[in-house]
Amino acid sequence: MRTDLFDFELPSDRIALRPAVPRDAARLLVVKPGDRQELLDLTVGDLPDLLQPGDCLVVNDSKVIAARLRGHRIGRGSTTPAIDATLHKRLDGSHWRAFVKPAKKLEAGDRLRFGSEGKVCFLGELDAQVAQKDEGGEVTLSFSFHGPVLDQAIAERGEMPLPPYIASRREPDEQDRSDYQTLFAREDGSVAAPTAGLHFTEALLGRLAERGVSLQQVTLHVGAGTFLPVKANDTAGHRMHPEFGTVSAETVQALNTTRERGGRIVAVGSTALRLLESAVDKGGRLRAFSGETALFITPGYKFRVVDLMLTNFHLPRSTLFILVAAFSGLETMKRAYAHAIPAGYRFYSYGDACLLYPAS
Repeated sequence: MRTDLFDFELPSDRIALRPAVPRDAARLLVVKPGDRQELLDLTVGDLPDLLQPGDCLVVNDSKVIAARLRGHRIGRGSTTPAIDATLHKRLDGSHWRAFVKPAKKLEAGDRLRFGSEGKVCFLGELDAQVAQKDEGGEVTLSFSFHGPVLDQAIAERGEMPLPPYIASRREPDEQDRSDYQTLFAREDGSVAAPTAGLHFTEALLGRLAERGVSLQQVTLHVGAGTFLPVKANDTAGHRMHPEFGTVSAETVQALNTTRERGGRIVAVGSTALRLLESAVDKGGRLRAFSGETALFITPGYKFRVVDLMLTNFHLPRSTLFILVAAFSGLETMKRAYAHAIPAGYRFYSYGDACLLYPAS
């Protein structure tokens, strides 16, 4: 489909710079396609009343690492230009793929130095060599430390990798280390938060459990590719960056049982949805999954396992808006966003949420 079909006007002041407090106080737009085409203005705290006993929420338990490193190129020429690196894929104990800016300042073989403070790096430095340079500002970094020592050094020096639409308007700070992490985060590996999960509190989980709504966790490590816009004129020309995920056999059994008993599977966020849809066999049953997925969901995709979706408001021409258009229908989502923007809903990672029903 033409990418411009997924464009719309979004005023910059609609992009949230901080989350709602408490988290479940965020607004919730309920979007029901079909003949009624209903839009309901509620809050995330109303979620237990919208779900039914026997439904199951599926959340992504990936944890965001402090993947943004600021440093300098050293050892070549008389200058030491500043370099920003966003790690996005671990290759092994000492190698990471990363997006760097300005990429034109780097060549294969260059050395980078990140930070000058820390407890792990006894010399006060974290160095890396550019082992490979590719197109689009992407490089492979070979760090001077390995394994858990490298992980701690990155955590000490790194910043939370806020999306560029937030980071361009304010600097990341210590508050983001907790704000940009979900209640479910336990598996290190993401460089972007599974943001639909940011809306949950312990109190909300308690009320959902009292309602008879169960909870299952899957893991999809979100890569920096989620920030990349769709530049191709047609969606068929866009390629997703692969992301690693796992769905355990225990979770598969619980979700298949939910469906057999008439319960609905509610994906909390696009990452949980894409992973679940990657783990379905040809017969429509979930199976245990461990591996990479680059599933790009566009209108016309046949959803096989997810019945409802909780998600944030997304940016125009993004893979995420294309996904929700596939789930609820393009015209339905354009109408929903046309309601949300003048109604003051807040967009993107720290913004408000939608509860989406599938297109009929």
